[in-house]
Amino acid sequence: MKAKAAWTRTVVRLLIVPVAAVLAVLLAGAPGAHAATDLSRIAAALRESPVYVDPAATDILSEADAEALADKIEDAGEPVFVAVLPADYPTQNLFRNLRTETGITGLYGIRLGDRFDARADRAVLSNQGVRNLVTSAQGAGDAKAQLNDFVDDALRSGLGGSAPGTWSEGSGDAGVPAGTLITVGAVLAAGGAGAYALARRNRRRHEEEQRAALDKLRVVVDEDITAFGEELDRLDFHPAEPGADDAMRADYERALDAYEQAKSLMASAQRPEDVKAVTQAVEDGRFCLAQLAARREGRPLPDRRPPCFFDPRHGPSVADATWTPPGGTTREVPVCAADATRLADGRDPMIREVDTEYGRRPYWEAGPAYGPWAGGYFGGGLLPGLLVGTMLGSMMAGPAYAADYGAGYGDFGGFEGGDVSGADFNTDDFSGGFGGGDFGGGGDFGGGGGGDFGGGF
Repeated sequence: MKAKAAWTRTVVRLLIVPVAAVLAVLLAGAPGAHAATDLSRIAAALRESPVYVDPAATDILSEADAEALADKIEDAGEPVFVAVLPADYPTQNLFRNLRTETGITGLYGIRLGDRFDARADRAVLSNQGVRNLVTSAQGAGDAKAQLNDFVDDALRSGLGGSAPGTWSEGSGDAGVPAGTLITVGAVLAAGGAGAYALARRNRRRHEEEQRAALDKLRVVVDEDITAFGEELDRLDFHPAEPGADDAMRADYERALDAYEQAKSLMASAQRPEDVKAVTQAVEDGRFCLAQLAARREGRPLPDRRPPCFFDPRHGPSVADATWTPPGGTTREVPVCAADATRLADGRDPMIREVDTEYGRRPYWEAGPAYGPWAGGYFGGGLLPGLLVGTMLGSMMAGPAYAADYGAGYGDFGGFEGGDVSGADFNTDDFSGGFGGGDFGGGGDFGGGGGGDFGGGF
């Protein structure tokens, strides 16, 4: 069975990789193309297969060798990621940015020309363990021998974490459907021009979908910004008023800055995921207003808490309350004082509803585009717990969500099938090799083929 699954993966890759190569060559000559492959594309490829070979680095590791290496990692089910890049690929923050874009806890090895280094989340392998792997691999011969030694040693190291479930998709026992082979063969036969036309058409359709989603969000976000502006007006604070001190003026200035920033960010938004920064700015501004109000009234300053789950326009929450949505799972949600009272009295909270094709619905039942909007208000690991069992939560748990609406909203369990943390990781805990935990300064990847890299990057 395992041999059949490996054959299946091999056939699919052998058919798909040439198409990708044709597209890479054609798109490299398209207007606005960059010489270096964008890290987001590399990360997307690593979420589908553990080994990525850049089109400009195929002379370093052959397609067949990359395929065999990928099969070895997939069969072991360990979160090991290998990228083979050309020698002139930019090294500034390379590991940090690749780990952020991929968003999956793991061990990352990069062959850059004739140089090699690795980093890992500490939950997967200790810093010393990574250094030992790198030292051993650097003593190997060519890229094939080096990367195989690295992977073999890594798989014997008792790694933590788990491999992305997307690696195993399509590797079952059923074999490759004849329709798939015919379709892919037709694409290859059509040649570069046909592949390029297909890519353009798909990109155009995706852009149209993104614009439609952004238009929906724009209505809701404009309502949020308008409500925030009205709060500023109702506050009726004057920096020179009697009793005003520097702390009050600082709060007011930050709130005004947040208001202007939110308007500017929304005006320049191009994709739904850009909205996350807008709602983050609005929430920052509302907290500044809450601080200012407390100072003016002589009350203790409020703790920094997320906004009211039912409607962020209610302002910062004051407590967590138990709530069970109709037909859903009980969970604790942050609530404002008014909604806390309603829930305590057995009444329904005041829920933020938005327009959908089925009429007005709570935002968590309105579609995937509202993920970035909610993510700006309830960032980090908070959002998954709030949305579990809802339509939006289910959509965000799908492997295709991040490509369309952005990632970084916390671990939604099955999302991408691995131990997902998105961008939420400590670079001090993602280290190894010889660059230490902070490899943000400098652009030197290392000192050639072997030995101590002398600071990494």
